[in-house]
Amino acid sequence: MVLSSLSDRPGRRLVLGGATGLALALGQAPFGLWWVALPGLVALTALVATAPTRRTAALTALCGGAAHFALALSWIVEPFLIDIARHGWMAPFALLLMAVGLALFWMAAGWLSGLVAAPRRAIGFAVALAAVELARGYVLTGFPWALVGHIWVGAWPAQVAALAGPSGLTLMTTLAAALPVTLRWRGLAAGGAILGAAAAFGAWRLAQPDPAAPGVTLRLVQPNAEQKLKWDPDMAAAHFARLLALTRDGPRPDLTIWPETSVPYLLDRSPGLLDEIAAAGRGAPVAIGIQRSEGWRFWNSLAVVAPDATIAGLYDKHHLAPFGEYVPMGDTLFALFGVRAFAAQEGYGYSAGSGPAVLDLGPGLGRVLPLICYEAVFPQDLRTDTRAEWILQITNDAWFGTFSGPYQHLAQTRLRAIEQGMPLVRVANTGVSALIDAKGRVMADLPLGAAGYKDVALPATLPPTPFSQKGELPVLFILAVLCGFLALSRGPRRA
Repeated sequence: MVLSSLSDRPGRRLVLGGATGLALALGQAPFGLWWVALPGLVALTALVATAPTRRTAALTALCGGAAHFALALSWIVEPFLIDIARHGWMAPFALLLMAVGLALFWMAAGWLSGLVAAPRRAIGFAVALAAVELARGYVLTGFPWALVGHIWVGAWPAQVAALAGPSGLTLMTTLAAALPVTLRWRGLAAGGAILGAAAAFGAWRLAQPDPAAPGVTLRLVQPNAEQKLKWDPDMAAAHFARLLALTRDGPRPDLTIWPETSVPYLLDRSPGLLDEIAAAGRGAPVAIGIQRSEGWRFWNSLAVVAPDATIAGLYDKHHLAPFGEYVPMGDTLFALFGVRAFAAQEGYGYSAGSGPAVLDLGPGLGRVLPLICYEAVFPQDLRTDTRAEWILQITNDAWFGTFSGPYQHLAQTRLRAIEQGMPLVRVANTGVSALIDAKGRVMADLPLGAAGYKDVALPATLPPTPFSQKGELPVLFILAVLCGFLALSRGPRRA
């Protein structure tokens, strides 16, 4: 093969591995170039499968993963640029640690593929890569961002997520990429057949008529508060006044929604706050992103303010961002050694809520599943005993910059709608706020960096999907069967 001849030297193979990772990253939002990403994955699989040693296979996968995550997650530097004088020096280290740290999962997949006999080594890498990508959503609280399967968001094959979720999309993609490496032209035809079947299913699902919509009007309020000024005490009154004005304007909707932490005051320490919000709602409830406290504990919350200025529903974010919203083991360090600086119970960071919850907003608005910020990237965070009728995500994506981060976050919320068969309403501080139907289509949006509001009609809910009922179990079963098959094909021990 041409690729094999170009990669005879180990150093050249590693460089080529990095190049394939960059190509694969171009499949992620905002690029969405799946036709570039897929050949990149085929090339990476070939490089790993033909590596002369297990060590070289692992290092090749590491280079591919590091390049992939360095490009796809380049937005990770943005939080450090909010106050560049104090934190800017950390940005390159954060990107390097994130890229290499996540690439260790791919390195493990490359090493595991070396346990498989040469004829099936590409299939071994495909299965191992899908397995570690699934694990990436759970290990150390999880970070399933820029998954291989995300390259299909916005394309017909994305509808497979209704059957098998993002892990199913990833396994489908890695297998389709491995078959040409294993079987040449026959494999190319087989891989094309897999993706063709996925595209046909997606086109069919999108063409199916939707049930009748509930006839509910929602207002998405996007205040566009600049992150470096968001918590400036001198700007608090102006930011709050902007939210009230956008809520009062125009015809009254059935529910107005504000973004994550959009209220610059504490829920329990601001007399008269709820009265002002209820008055702006003009007889309709207002869902607000706000912080609340009990003693020295603080929560990142969503509160529904009723027309009578009472709290009609309350949800506390439970899946917190490590180091961004809390310090792991911080409360334990305080309990064991009296170290207060990292303890959420001492006011240093947020405390976690009790878990996923469904809020019943009464007739018309129905049952809603709230998500705050990056909870929307975890399919497991949408598992509740009671099925909701729609999903509401409030977020502050100002931390993610203006290039790739907000669009990748949006892309993942589109998958949550497909997986659950429920419409998803996304309200972001700086954008992109969007109305997403139960098949993952963006029906309306407010662009990034714009201040304003949009009144939208809530779409219909579909029947429960296979993924919403079974979760990751079918994919885990398929992975187990494939691992059993590959275990019978163990190759000779390689260095």
